[in-house]
Amino acid sequence: MERRFVVVPAAYVFFLREGERGTEVLLQLRQHTGYMDEHWAAAAAGHVEKDETAHDAAHREAAEEIGVTGVALDFLTSMQRTQRGAAIDERIDFFFTARSWSGIPSIKEPAKCAELRWFPLAALPDPVVPHELFALGFVVAGTAAPYTTFGFTER
Repeated sequence: MERRFVVVPAAYVFFLREGERGTEVLLQLRQHTGYMDEHWAAAAAGHVEKDETAHDAAHREAAEEIGVTGVALDFLTSMQRTQRGAAIDERIDFFFTARSWSGIPSIKEPAKCAELRWFPLAALPDPVVPHELFALGFVVAGTAAPYTTFGFTER
């Protein structure tokens, strides 16, 4: 009998502001997490916990990871993704953007985050976590489908 897989939900927030070089996004440099360390990633992101909505998880992660509250979230896209043959198999990610919040973003989990920095959308750093870079492409384009996929092969 084939075992069913488990889909793991996560929420991501791309914090945006207008800077001298156009729209900027706040990214964190991951470290010591065991997943995509030394890659740039959304400033706030994490798993949706039991009995929590993705929207609530985004708010919680923003407070826990960068110390901001009152985040005005705008839904960007949902992404079903896979990483075939890896420990992380099936995911559903909920991406949000935010242009308004209370507080000054700062590193609250220094064991997991080496740096927090604003980058122009037109000049993103390298490397960025691949599926997050894919989602940032929608921010750059100014439009996104409500449902996207990542990591699946064409059939």
